[in-house]
Amino acid sequence: MRERYDEITSLGADVVAIGTGDRRYADAFVREEQIPFLVLVDDDATAAHAASMRTASWFQLLHPRTWKATRATSKRGYHVHKAGARVRQIGATFVLGAGDRVRYEHMDADSTDHAPLDEVLVALCEA
Repeated sequence: MRERYDEITSLGADVVAIGTGDRRYADAFVREEQIPFLVLVDDDATAAHAASMRTASWFQLLHPRTWKATRATSKRGYHVHKAGARVRQIGATFVLGAGDRVRYEHMDADSTDHAPLDEVLVALCEA
């Protein structure tokens, strides 16, 4: 999202990330990764539960596929930071429209899965 943030805001949208770490973790993440958008923390999993997000089993989290994806991510210049409070929390991406309308939802299948940004941008254009 960071690399396409200007494109997202040019569409009249904004990005808010919600993480599982504490405030110190979020502050370090924003600073080290130069994140231009708001990053909130969900210490008690209220947001995760409200969105019906899944958690991974330890087997899923430590699966060799995850190692391969982590290496590939590192080669592209991204860092894996200190784990948050709920390391097994699986992520998701939502595009919200006016009111409480969810225009796009991608529930990650595992920790290596993320919403394709092109799909997110299409949903933003339709919002």
